Amino acid sequence: MTHPNTLHKPIRTKAQQVLLDYIAPIARLSDAEIDFILQEIKIREYAKGKVLLREGQIGNICYFVLQGCVRQYYLVDGVEKTTAFFTEGMPVNSTFVFDDNASKFYLVCNEPCALIEGSPEDEKSFFEKMPKMESMNRVGVEMELQKSQDAFAEFVIANPETRYLNLMKTRPDLLDRVPQYQLASYLGITPESLSRIRKRIMEK
Repeated sequence: MTHPNTLHKPIRTKAQQVLLDYIAPIARLSDAEIDFILQEIKIREYAKGKVLLREGQIGNICYFVLQGCVRQYYLVDGVEKTTAFFTEGMPVNSTFVFDDNASKFYLVCNEPCALIEGSPEDEKSFFEKMPKMESMNRVGVEMELQKSQDAFAEFVIANPETRYLNLMKTRPDLLDRVPQYQLASYLGITPESLSRIRKRIMEK
């Protein structure tokens, strides 16, 4: 028999659930708090190829990916050097520049994207309305920083094949949704080297 309390529980969209799944390990929220958050967030959709941030611009908007893939890359002597892929359930956490420094990288939608957007003003207003979220935000930032540090350390000490195997284990979706030349750049190798690594792994 269905419990009476479950009859009025709102049905969340897939995009909303992505956000709630991200928040769940950070803090326990009431249904009223969840409803407030979902009402306050600003969601925008972008087409594939949309540039969110260019080198030289001030990054005053932060994003959270509900759907799609955002790529971060640097332009070095005219060549794109991919440094990150942000997919569902990931904050694009390096776009807030509070000291007005110009960005050194680009952010582009690799796929059609649905993103939560927020400016410093949005964040300030949100925290004033729901102070509990300020401490939650600090926990989230610390969590993402730790993830980034761990990933960087693992990348530095691993050889190219180990990097690819780690990617297969931790983010297998990227193997099918990212062009090979971008994936190779992300791993710090050439597309030809990536092809050889894939071939060796398949033959094992």
